[in-house]
Amino acid sequence: MSQVRLLLAGIAGISVLAGCQSEQQLLAGTEGVALQTAEQRGQFELDCPSAKGEILSSTVLQAILWGGVERAEYTVGVLGCGKRSVYIVICPQDATICYAAASRDNPEITQ
Repeated sequence: MSQVRLLLAGIAGISVLAGCQSEQQLLAGTEGVALQTAEQRGQFELDCPSAKGEILSSTVLQAILWGGVERAEYTVGVLGCGKRSVYIVICPQDATICYAAASRDNPEITQ
């Protein structure tokens, strides 16, 4: 009986690990959606349809609750029409939609 439980526990563990993505895979899989989300918000807020974004940093936020979903967090800078803004973008695992929050005011670019 003990061997059966051990075998079942091993199978369950392998199944869980096989379904998990690495942090690099999660970040790579949601980076494009995160960048597009920040660019769209920046283009609207900066009133600049040609504004472009750049990923400044990224990390994975671990699931807080058992059975929760890991989330990718990106800091994205958006620049255009003499203005810039920085956004924190959160994307759930396997996201097709992300959420972009402004991280600070939109300062004018000074040269």
